[in-house]
Amino acid sequence: MTYSPDNALIIQSDRTVLLDVHAPKAEAAQAAIAPFAELVKSPEHIHTYRLSALSIWNARAAGMPVAAMVAALQDHAKYPMPESVAQELEALGQRYGLTTLKAGTGGDLLLQVADTPLAELLQRQEQVGPLLGERLSPTTFAIAQGDRGLLKQALLAAGYPAEDLAGYLTGDELPLELLTLTHSGEPFQI
Repeated sequence: MTYSPDNALIIQSDRTVLLDVHAPKAEAAQAAIAPFAELVKSPEHIHTYRLSALSIWNARAAGMPVAAMVAALQDHAKYPMPESVAQELEALGQRYGLTTLKAGTGGDLLLQVADTPLAELLQRQEQVGPLLGERLSPTTFAIAQGDRGLLKQALLAAGYPAEDLAGYLTGDELPLELLTLTHSGEPFQI
């Protein structure tokens, strides 16, 4: 690919993306990268985006393949995209789904990991290891329901975001009623 003056994106090797808002194709470029790029700042002429691990994983969780992210960047780039950026996106994108939370029996959860070496790595992780329950198989751990959120945060910090397929239990109905008068005696309005 060569220089494309109508395109709006300048992709830097540190995964920063600059969007020239005055380029003819700026609006299309902005729409194309919005699902996977994090807006950092938006002054008048050039908007700055970051391709962070979290933004990539969020896009993967929403079903966007890494190939679509790379294509969106390449299709809207003024200059050729650094190959290292495509490689980093692929590496980050592949990490999503290596750990999966599923419903277990008796209200507990199961954490399934892609392979035994990853299971052993996670057991040794300072934040993740203490949250893992009994190892039920080489790649499956029991997880207490109360540790779900903490485990997901710890896995994210360790670089292995969990795909959460466990769902939630339906709780008891919670009746809710709004007051008709405020504390000052005025009628309550929305």
